[in-house]
Formats: sequence, structure tokens, C-alpha cells
Amino acid sequence: MMIRVLCGCAIALTTIVPQSMAQSAAKWRVLFDGTSLDAWRGYKSDKVPAGWKIVDRTLAKDGRVEDIVSKDEFGDFELVMDWKIGEAGNSGIFYRGTEEYEHIYWSAPEYQLLDDAKASDNKTRLTCAGAAYAIYPSPPGHLKPVGEWNTARIVARGAHVEHWLNGFKLLEYELGSPDWQTKVKASKFVDWPNYGRAPRGHIAMQGDHEGALAFRNIRIRELR
Repeated sequence: MMIRVLCGCAIALTTIVPQSMAQSAAKWRVLFDGTSLDAWRGYKSDKVPAGWKIVDRTLAKDGRVEDIVSKDEFGDFELVMDWKIGEAGNSGIFYRGTEEYEHIYWSAPEYQLLDDAKASDNKTRLTCAGAAYAIYPSPPGHLKPVGEWNTARIVARGAHVEHWLNGFKLLEYELGSPDWQTKVKASKFVDWPNYGRAPRGHIAMQGDHEGALAFRNIRIRELR
């Protein structure tokens, strides 16, 4: 069972992935294989930010660091990765981010990563794990306990975006739709007119919050 969130309503759906999507996807490309950070750099920088390191074949950080950004940009894609967060940890996965602003989160939608039990952002489902941060909430019940690996999946095809967690579709939304615009106007992102507007951009992982965080098996394939 999975949940579709549309206009604030939760609707039960199946977990079947349309065959047409699989048929129209390119081969998987590995962005992190446990041995190299060649696919990554810092935001507006050519170097990987200090603090991100390879530990036991994972991409990890222990505390507050600068964001790490994919060198390449992606438009329509399916992105999958495993993630494990520390106690009270808070982070996120950004997609279709640009470098026009001071911070990537001013342009890029975010798949929230959180310790829903102890992190300070756990007061609303709009900022709990799997949410489209501050825009669309995620339903509870699909996050594994701190210290265990979760699998995030993001699908973006044109304006249509899906967030999945551990095999469950948490939400889907349409960028630029009247409902989306209303929610953006009610959020802090109203201050940045190009938020969520780029048809393609960078993948990034948020580093500027306290707490341990690790990723593994980061892979992406472009959708046609």
C-alpha cells in the first residue's frame, strides 16, 4: 500500500510501477559506488566540501558541513539511494537545483531526510522524512528506526514528481500546478521566484545541519 497526496487529501494506491516508465528509462548510472567522489563537488565550487568522506564504502558526514552537489545536471530522471541518519539528524536530497542563488535550497525542491522521533523538525508532516519539504507532507509509518538503512526514490518527469520511501509512494505532485503555487506562496520559498522552476539541474545532499548521515548505492537513470 502507498499514499498519494494531492490537494491535501491522502488516497490509497497500489505500489505497481508502470511498465511504460521502465521501458522509457536509460540504463542506471552510478553516482556513488563506495570508492570515488568523482561525480560530486561543492555548491559553486570545484572541490568536494571538507567533512564529506568515504567510510566503509558510504558517503558520510559527522556534523555540519557544506552541501555536496552533482557535477552533472538532470531533467527527467529516477534517482535511488540508501540513507541512514543519526539521532536527531536532519538533512535532505535536492533535485533540479541551480546555482543562481546563495543556497541551493532556494531553487531546488527537497526530499526531506529526518529522524522523525527526535529531530526538531518533526512537529509537522510537512517537514518529516520523505516530505517535499514545507510543500507536501509525507504520511507516517514507513521510516525505519535510527541506525537502519532507508531507501529513497525520487521520480521526476516533466512537472510530475514522486517521492518514495522503502518501496512506498509517499506523495506525488505537479510542479507549477495551481495547488503547488498556492502551497509555495504560503511557504518561505515565496521569496525566491525561481524556486522549483528549473526543468533540469543538480542533485545535492544537504550538509548544513548537525548530526551523522550516510549514503550508499546512489544511482540515477534519465527518463525519456
